[in-house]
Amino acid sequence: MAKQDLFEKSPVRAFDEVTGGGLKAGDLGLVTAKKGLGKTSVLVQFGMDTLLNGKQLVHVSFDQHSDNVMTWYDGIFGEISKKKSIQNAEDVKAQILRNRTILNFNQENVSLEKVVNTLNALKAGGISVAGVVIDGLDFSKVKEADLQAVASYAKATKTKVWMSATVEGDKLEEQAPKTLLSYFSAVVHLVAKAKVTNLIVLKCGKSKDLESTLKLDSKTLLITA
Repeated sequence: MAKQDLFEKSPVRAFDEVTGGGLKAGDLGLVTAKKGLGKTSVLVQFGMDTLLNGKQLVHVSFDQHSDNVMTWYDGIFGEISKKKSIQNAEDVKAQILRNRTILNFNQENVSLEKVVNTLNALKAGGISVAGVVIDGLDFSKVKEADLQAVASYAKATKTKVWMSATVEGDKLEEQAPKTLLSYFSAVVHLVAKAKVTNLIVLKCGKSKDLESTLKLDSKTLLITA
């Protein structure tokens, strides 16, 4: 019951409300921003949402060590749990984090296609993954065949896949190379204005430039409306 309560208090509910249900199973989502604005925080919240829903998550990091990734999850869980007073928060955290697998790769020598091979190996080993987050993607090292492999995996396994990349521009067409952008069903861009980091939903399903008040809380870095 405590886990379900936390799921209902997840910051992702605000995102789901704005986007009419959020990212669908089997689709790819992209979180972009200039460096240091909170992409990892947003990705971890999407990942934590999968865990709070009682499902298996794989977190792939191209730019952070496992210890740093675990610290992010500990921090995000702590902030979410403050919204709902539960006596056994640490037990709940231990329970849900057993469903998390962290993978560290160097994109110089590990392509997205190889990441998919690893995900398929986990599936063959009995791990039924429902969510994947891939942090620190460098689009200059991504071929269309790589992203196509991820999209095919997501569709075949009905897995939600969120990725992040550092991007300078704010327009939808600037978030990824043209040949890759069409693979993403949702694109969320972080923009810092007047000491507030806004979450701009550039695309979600067939809708573009959705109007919302989504932002990152300056203290907790949680998504809020």
